Amino acid sequence: MTDFDYDLFVIGAGSGGVRAARMASSYGARVGICESFKVGGTCVVRGCIPKKLFVYASHVAEDFESARGYGWSGDAPTFDWPTLLANKDKEIDRLNGLYKQTLSNNNVDLFEKKGVMIDAHTIDLEGQIITADKVLVATGSWPSMPDIPGIEHVISSNEAFHLDEWPGSVIIVGGGYIAVEFAGIFNGLGVQTTQLYRKDQILRGFDQDVRDSVAIEMRKKGVDLQVNTDITSIEKTADGLVATLRDGGTLQADVIMYATGRVPSTGGMGLEDLGVAMRDNGAITVDENYCTSVDNIFSLGDCIDRMQLTPVAIAEAMAFTATQFNNTPTPMDYENVATAVFSQPPVGTVGMTEEEARVKYGDVVIFKSDFRPLLHTLGGSSERTMMKLIVDKASDRVVGVHMVGMDAGEIIQGIGVAIKCGATKAQFDATMAIHPTAAEEFVTMREPAS
Repeated sequence: MTDFDYDLFVIGAGSGGVRAARMASSYGARVGICESFKVGGTCVVRGCIPKKLFVYASHVAEDFESARGYGWSGDAPTFDWPTLLANKDKEIDRLNGLYKQTLSNNNVDLFEKKGVMIDAHTIDLEGQIITADKVLVATGSWPSMPDIPGIEHVISSNEAFHLDEWPGSVIIVGGGYIAVEFAGIFNGLGVQTTQLYRKDQILRGFDQDVRDSVAIEMRKKGVDLQVNTDITSIEKTADGLVATLRDGGTLQADVIMYATGRVPSTGGMGLEDLGVAMRDNGAITVDENYCTSVDNIFSLGDCIDRMQLTPVAIAEAMAFTATQFNNTPTPMDYENVATAVFSQPPVGTVGMTEEEARVKYGDVVIFKSDFRPLLHTLGGSSERTMMKLIVDKASDRVVGVHMVGMDAGEIIQGIGVAIKCGATKAQFDATMAIHPTAAEEFVTMREPAS
């Protein structure tokens, strides 16, 4: 036992912070945690969960149209935004309650207050002072906005989950996965949707075939995707918002949403005064054990800006607590992390892009398949699925797998296990196909792409 109130105090009750608190307590530590908003963090409150619910909602109209080809008929359903909003909020409140219960069940003291560090062992919780041997900062990230005239009139993904009225038109600025996902959501729910990206193709960092396939399908579904385009200023008028573009043109919409990246949420916590080293974007600098430049202060999750993904933050929390509280040094493995983008159609990917593989291995073999899913043969949609395998020729190991199409995330999760195990193309080929499925294409591609 120490003279401190807690062995570990966690600032931020998102996915990483809650997991760290729970696991440290299971190892016998006395743990407290604070959160200034809702327990669950970005993923549960303003990210993965509500966004996925919105994606489901936005696909209903398209599913109904497909149903006609299968003999179903009747009036098309109508969308009611207040109903979706209320049901989404009810689910988020339920999850928030479950997270609180998890902390309570694991003997973690929850303070629903903002935490500010006074010194390396002392935290001010809005007037309540507590002390801790070790402090973990897991405060996540926050939407980033450019400094342009009129930026105060726009929304971010945060506000998109709480709009008072459903718009007739929207401009989404950005080319990353959040911008792409919300373009699909708004478009699917009947909003005239324009997406602007300042560079030549969306989804920077993804495989080029993935980027091109998603852009083609988005445009086919009605999204006005404009690349090499950016906004220089925004004006609010009686008719809505008017955006002036880099080339001098203008666009008008009811809502303008910026999804141009997220920055670590580390300001106003007293970290700078304690000498905690940070990068220019506010990301906290940590070593392989998540220790900052101050010995007893640690950090993980989005606020260290390594991989801003919920499962990664949870894995970092597991590694941190095993190392610090269970005498089991546990390095974090960031290689071959499978990810999904819930665009329409969705993306699933694990391993290297073709570009990365060519740099690392030189001689690679590419296998690709592009087809119309069986569902759409009667459903009538022209949406296509793209699948791709990247193989290191020297070892025959599959080093990258990418998919754009229905259930991509579900399919890639299983393939992620194979890639983590170092599966070869011969082993893919020796795996029996499940027919008829889209997933069988990954084990039946025999001829390399030209």
